[in-house]
Amino acid sequence: MTALFQVQHLRKSYGDHAVVDGLSFHIDAGECLGIIGPNGAGKTTTLRMCLGQAAPDAGSVRFTAQPGAAPLYMPRDALAIKAQLGVVAQFDTLDPDFSCAENLRVYGRYFGLGRRVMDARVPQLLEFAALASKAAARPAELSGGMRRRLSLARALVNDPRLLLLDEPTTGLDPQARHLMWERLQLLLQQGKSILLTTHFMDEAERLCTRLLVLDHGRKIAEGAPRALIAEHLEREVVEVYGVGALTLAQDAALRALAARVETSGETVFFYTPDARPLLHALEARPQLRTLHRPANLEDLFLKLTGRQIRDEG
Repeated sequence: MTALFQVQHLRKSYGDHAVVDGLSFHIDAGECLGIIGPNGAGKTTTLRMCLGQAAPDAGSVRFTAQPGAAPLYMPRDALAIKAQLGVVAQFDTLDPDFSCAENLRVYGRYFGLGRRVMDARVPQLLEFAALASKAAARPAELSGGMRRRLSLARALVNDPRLLLLDEPTTGLDPQARHLMWERLQLLLQQGKSILLTTHFMDEAERLCTRLLVLDHGRKIAEGAPRALIAEHLEREVVEVYGVGALTLAQDAALRALAARVETSGETVFFYTPDARPLLHALEARPQLRTLHRPANLEDLFLKLTGRQIRDEG
């Protein structure tokens, strides 16, 4: 099956610094591809090239409008491609002088949608975004979660086949994030495709069919979330924290019960295929607190990209 969207050998440098270095990936119809990586990994620059906002130094961005149709290439066919894309940027770009309904109507004009079409579409989009009661409100009167849902509704004005979402739930409280996730899952059920960048590993695991892990502009892993965890990590994790916990990392007897031991802050992480012997040994240290859990995407992220905090950029 021909991919809906395909990036091949994409490169972008600023000066001597390669921000995106030979990146290739594809998105099939009806799937969500998540891109995760630390600050400076090249996520936003990749999205900018996919949107024609930045010109690649090498490589191609291809969109297949219909099965069997001639492919479209960015930036050569930018207008034709953008007509079938919906975009939610990392920061809100709503017009503060317009109401919610007016923001949608004005955006529809960019796609040549007439008044009759928008008269029918605006109420549907506001209902989908759980903003039907806020049609006359301006963005400044909305909560952060409401503004993000309005941005999502605006991205759907042209009934796009592919949505590009750059960290769509950053800054939202848990309730607002869950409502946003619910709406995105509905779109996937309707057959939309999504390209998503996120720093939230629970978001990536909930929404994404496949994940692309970037670091220093390169793809370092790709696959379904649970498959990546099984491939790269031990099955179980025991976190130990409290007074004296860090000394455990140097305890040879405890280290022998784990496949891998890491420290972060005041916590020691023991990675093991079977945590029972380790948990039994830790019973002799009741002053310490332990958390026993299955390995997750955050563990994968930290193993592949490191625990060191990086500056923005």
